Amino acid sequence: MVEHYRYKTKPYEHQLEALERSYNKTAFAYFMEMGTGKSKVLVDNISMLYDNGEINGALIIAPKGVYRNWISQEIPNHLASHIKPISVLWDPSTSAKKQKELNQVFKPGFDLHILVMNVEAFSTKKGVEFASRFLNCHKTMMAIDESTTIKNPKAQRTKAIIGLSSYAKYRRILTGSPVTKSPLDLYMQCNFLDPELLGFSSYYAFRSRYAELMNARFGGFRVQIVKHYKNLEELSMKLEPFSYRVLKEDCLDLPEKIYQKRYVELTPEQTKLYATMKQMALAELNGKKATAPHVLTQMMRLNQIICGHFKDDNDEVQEVKSNRVKDLLSILDETEGKAIIWANYIYDVEQIQKAIAKEFGEKSVVTYYGKTHTDDRQEAIERFQNDDECRFFIGNPQTGGYGITLTAANTVIYYSNGYDLEKRLQSEDRAHRIGQKKSVTYIDMIAEKTVDEKIVKALRKKIDIASEVLGEELKEWI
Repeated sequence: MVEHYRYKTKPYEHQLEALERSYNKTAFAYFMEMGTGKSKVLVDNISMLYDNGEINGALIIAPKGVYRNWISQEIPNHLASHIKPISVLWDPSTSAKKQKELNQVFKPGFDLHILVMNVEAFSTKKGVEFASRFLNCHKTMMAIDESTTIKNPKAQRTKAIIGLSSYAKYRRILTGSPVTKSPLDLYMQCNFLDPELLGFSSYYAFRSRYAELMNARFGGFRVQIVKHYKNLEELSMKLEPFSYRVLKEDCLDLPEKIYQKRYVELTPEQTKLYATMKQMALAELNGKKATAPHVLTQMMRLNQIICGHFKDDNDEVQEVKSNRVKDLLSILDETEGKAIIWANYIYDVEQIQKAIAKEFGEKSVVTYYGKTHTDDRQEAIERFQNDDECRFFIGNPQTGGYGITLTAANTVIYYSNGYDLEKRLQSEDRAHRIGQKKSVTYIDMIAEKTVDEKIVKALRKKIDIASEVLGEELKEWI
């Protein structure tokens, strides 16, 4: 069945193996490292189940940063060509036009009904009710992309999603790193698939089997914390029948470089400030011959707002409330092994360093940028390359993008991008050089409908924005 299926895009060997193990199972976990193509596997699995008459609906749940990708890329790129779906992206908007679009997922007459929702929607009554109506309207598969988003048993969205899971005929979870901080993260993810899979009636029973607890005092309160984990070999054996684990190093046929996008939603403060700054920039350029350096300066100001800061009239940096650091931490939660984070501004490097140190520990991160003392730079490289505790390297391409070797990482994240193609290519090659034994995944963080999109598109087409794009053309970008 799997080998001879009419795929729209040819699967790699490890993807065929994942499908072979999972395609007809009621519950299954794709524990596939970022960059190994787990999204394609899910779309192929949906195609197969539809063709077998098992489902006519799919509810895909993903974080805000990636859920749009399912509609714009994954489904159109990989869903079998003979299937004519109606695919709808959730939006809580109450406009009549949007409501009409959403209601299409309930209409008969389409081969397959696909609803894509962001996981945050399940913290709202409206989102839960809409998903419930969809699940009760069709024979469905329910899938959670980046399923560690439901690891917290106390979270409202976790409870809502678990509550809906019984309405789905098939259930799937997808994550590159099923255990982000603790083996206990697995309980709610597996509970979504089937409460019987792990053999425990409650999270607390599961915790007492796989963790030794101890009492501690924090701020005058007595709490229980994990002293150490136990029986992990037994837990691994329990996961085996309903999961498939693959790392990039196991996949011999992957391309050398894999590119992905993660969308970051602007806060209301950013949206308002961006619109104001855009109008000011256009007013300043209006009626003048737009020179590239002048327009690039205006674009840099807009780019800084997207990242969460700007310089005021006194040349002081002012913070703007932003989702960017929080979304970066979500990406790092899903990342297996080590990662390089490139940021274009000193302010960003320092904010990222503080956030990572708080989330993952001081020893987990090193920085390499203009303020890094010369004597400390080589130590930062050596720690990142050789110290297992050090997982994250933060730098700016101007300082760290040339000449150094960072092959310990096979994930590179562009928190922000500059306009210089050479700096982009050089910074990409810090991980992708002699000594790298795996494919490298490059992730661009992008704010939709801003200069971010144009910059990333140009750089990926290997266009040097600073020298190849004319001023008037750049002005259109603003």
